[in-house]
Amino acid sequence: MTGNAVRRPGLDARGFLTREGSLARVPPAFRPVVAAARDRLTAVFGHRLHSAYLYGSIPRGTARVGRSDLDLLLALHQEPTAADRDDARALGAALDEEFRQIDGHGTLLFSRARLLSDLERYDLGWFVACLCTPLLGEDLAACLPRYRPDSRLARETNGDLARLLPHWRRRIAEAGDTEEARRPLVRFMSRHLVRTGFTLVMPRWNGWTSDLHEMAEAFAGFYPERGDQLRTAAALARDPAGDAAVLAAYVGDLGPWLAAEYARVHGVKAPRP
Repeated sequence: MTGNAVRRPGLDARGFLTREGSLARVPPAFRPVVAAARDRLTAVFGHRLHSAYLYGSIPRGTARVGRSDLDLLLALHQEPTAADRDDARALGAALDEEFRQIDGHGTLLFSRARLLSDLERYDLGWFVACLCTPLLGEDLAACLPRYRPDSRLARETNGDLARLLPHWRRRIAEAGDTEEARRPLVRFMSRHLVRTGFTLVMPRWNGWTSDLHEMAEAFAGFYPERGDQLRTAAALARDPAGDAAVLAAYVGDLGPWLAAEYARVHGVKAPRP
């Protein structure tokens, strides 16, 4: 199979990754949520805020009413403080309480300097330029390079799974022994593993998608012996079940194998402070 011979989704005519979302794609049911978020971000963060972005299913136009969460990224003029993070959590919780369209919220906070740093150019910088939709302020994508789906991008986005697995095992051990307590972990780890599996093969597949099922199928084309595991993970990312056996398999089999194969193919992500 020769991925480089096929023109894949997510690329422009020159082979650069295109930005996947836009405000025009926000489904009508979610537009009041986005408008409220824009207004309240300005009120809460004021001059501290450089720019704000949407990411995830809402700007991609694939959000499900009552099932999808609101995902925001904030670029601040300075490094975020504990008070900034508290403000972001409180704002997200208020929106989640007010709007039944969303089920959950998450806000990433970083300084403008970090997002534009050399260390983050092929991780957070790429994330802003390609996966985030401008909501407020000056778009940092204008200060970032164009990106191709190459091995460097694969390494710097998801080449740290081996470092994450011990933390995942601790989270599983500390979670309550109920399906309800395990369900968020299954959802989170399923998403992460599918995305890692996809970026492992991304340079050979030569394109981009954020659809988890498409990601799993792309992976399966290169690793058919592991394909069903990633297909199952993609299904659980969308409709998670709090099965302890699933989590055990993630950190005992699929995760370690994927981390080792990733390091073999692309190397290991540069450490962060």
